[in-house]
Amino acid sequence: MGRLAEGEVSLSSSPMLFDASEIPTIKVAPEKNFQSLRHPLWTENKARLIQEYIKLFTYVTKHGAYIDGFAAPQRRERSDLCSAKLVLEAEPQRVRELWLCDIDSKGIALLHEIKATHESKGRRIHVMEGDFNTTVSTILASGRITERTATFALLDQRTFECAWSTVEAIARHKKGTKIEIFYFLATGWIDRSIAAVRREATAARVERWWGRSDWRTLRGLQGVERANLLVQRFKAELGYAFAYPYAIHDARQGGRTMYHMVHATDHPEASPLMLRAYRKVSGRSDWDRPTTQLDLDAHWSEFTEGE
Repeated sequence: MGRLAEGEVSLSSSPMLFDASEIPTIKVAPEKNFQSLRHPLWTENKARLIQEYIKLFTYVTKHGAYIDGFAAPQRRERSDLCSAKLVLEAEPQRVRELWLCDIDSKGIALLHEIKATHESKGRRIHVMEGDFNTTVSTILASGRITERTATFALLDQRTFECAWSTVEAIARHKKGTKIEIFYFLATGWIDRSIAAVRREATAARVERWWGRSDWRTLRGLQGVERANLLVQRFKAELGYAFAYPYAIHDARQGGRTMYHMVHATDHPEASPLMLRAYRKVSGRSDWDRPTTQLDLDAHWSEFTEGE
């Protein structure tokens, strides 16, 4: 391809996803700072964040598979808050294989309605009822997610539903570039939830969620501390090359942080695309300014300061 000029970024460093001939060289303006993350993204827009990110990334990959472990919206009457529905509605339709999972029968009924509306020739939607910690093994053993399949797993749990062993199974499914994960941590009420644990069965469930016996030490930490601890586990234990937490607030103009969404990926292009999606959905006026890969770790104090 030749030597790149200053200010250009090659997108050809992610093997096994697409042919080099399909990948453009993009002219970008240098990024000066990351003040945009001070524009909060509020809870009712988190589904739009997922939709926007996947749309941006599939412009690069040209295809995608989508796993949603807790797919039905918590407010069943608000199908507009369903991430899976918004992903299916995104144009162009490059996500062709979807697994929509939920444990609740009413949620499953809603997902079947979504499937009936959006399934088409060449697009397969699998609705799976049951505990995602069990059904995930069926998904991974289906043969549909190969080394070359660009795959996203959304783990939008309420609090302690997703076992750490499930996260490990997803992360270790591929030998090369790992399945990309969007993991939600219930920052807004996790202290109260941990404090309320009394029964042995509940304690065992929380330990399965955290994957270690030291889960009580999470109580009393600042939200950013917990999120960064989780980020380090995605890197150190699961081997992801990049992982960053994104705050999701309870109101359009700020308010307290309800969730941290950890975005874990092996793709060097993915973190700038995630930042771009966050900016757009949170109302950044210059969201469509071209972005480039930077040393995000060096600037992360700007992301988290004051949260």
